[in-house]
Amino acid sequence: MATTRKTQDTGTAAQQLQRPPAEIQYAAQLARLQAQDKDPRPPGWALGLKAARSFILGDAALDIAPKIVAPVASIERMLVTLATGRGLMLVGEPGTAKSMLSELLATAISGISTLTIQGGASITEDQIKYGWNYALLINEGPSPRAMVPAPLYLGMQRGQVVRFEEITRAPLEVQDCLLGMLSDRVMSVPELAGEHGMLYAREGFNIIATANTRDRGVNEMSAALKRRFDFETVFPILDFDRELALVQESSARLLAQSGIPKTVPAPVLELLVSTFRDLRGAPGKAEKGSGNGSGNGGNDGAMDKLTAVMSTAEAVNVAHAVGVRAWFLEQREGSPADLVDCIAGTVVKDNADDRAKLRRYFEQKAAKRNGAHWRAYYEARHRLP
Repeated sequence: MATTRKTQDTGTAAQQLQRPPAEIQYAAQLARLQAQDKDPRPPGWALGLKAARSFILGDAALDIAPKIVAPVASIERMLVTLATGRGLMLVGEPGTAKSMLSELLATAISGISTLTIQGGASITEDQIKYGWNYALLINEGPSPRAMVPAPLYLGMQRGQVVRFEEITRAPLEVQDCLLGMLSDRVMSVPELAGEHGMLYAREGFNIIATANTRDRGVNEMSAALKRRFDFETVFPILDFDRELALVQESSARLLAQSGIPKTVPAPVLELLVSTFRDLRGAPGKAEKGSGNGSGNGGNDGAMDKLTAVMSTAEAVNVAHAVGVRAWFLEQREGSPADLVDCIAGTVVKDNADDRAKLRRYFEQKAAKRNGAHWRAYYEARHRLP
């Protein structure tokens, strides 16, 4: 199971970016790890396996904050896979932090996470391998100077990890162009003659791909390509308290970046996380036996699952929206009514059945829960679209 724990090193560069990459956001932590890392490293790696594990999962002794919630054994398997030269495929439901995990892995291994390919129906082979500066191409003909390297070319040339996000959204012919890079570690450049016509990967090069289970069947990977990856499934967080803590921490950081001095109150975040877990069929707090009297456990009847993505990442986005709405409209902290307004846009998209299921949730679950925040939440149900 995995999701993000987004902490950040304070630094001018990171503060000026909307979404700094991990190598900038955690630059100080990376420097501390590199300074103390005396363990053997796989060829081409910036950190050894133990230091890379500490970067991702945290190390209190070195003041390295955990950035993701995942089993140690799962992270170790991923690192070992990449150290052997096998490609790594991360699969799972949308919003389970596959992209964040691939970013952290690439940063720990290569010190850079921005050699990224975003899969989609319109992506072409030259967008992932190389293209050409057509002005130079017309004037000089094919030459290394006229070449415009894309992420795969750069990753092989520099010996760095390349991330291929949503690989199953890319056309099959684009997917299969990875076969030579994963098998023989070579890219042919037929337009160039001599030594420039073949690019051999340097040590440290590898590919981390992600695919979400809801896109299965869009562009199913070939059996040949699947054989060149080790697959690792990333699961949603099962523990209520850990998910609540992560939503609280991540939303607080986003609100601070938005210039908002207030965080979302804990009772409102509890409503949010409970609602998301109920609607995706996950155990609630009372079901775990915490017994705090809040009654948010979901033992009052099962709910139909929604087609919308009810992930922890989406919960963080909703919490951020609650804080933004409350502060910029009325200069106050978020309330249960704000949550009703903000959750509707996430849960109810273009599916009328989801709208009906959300309304049933308020009548069948929220109405039966104890606590003033649950009553306020239920009474604001008229704000649903």
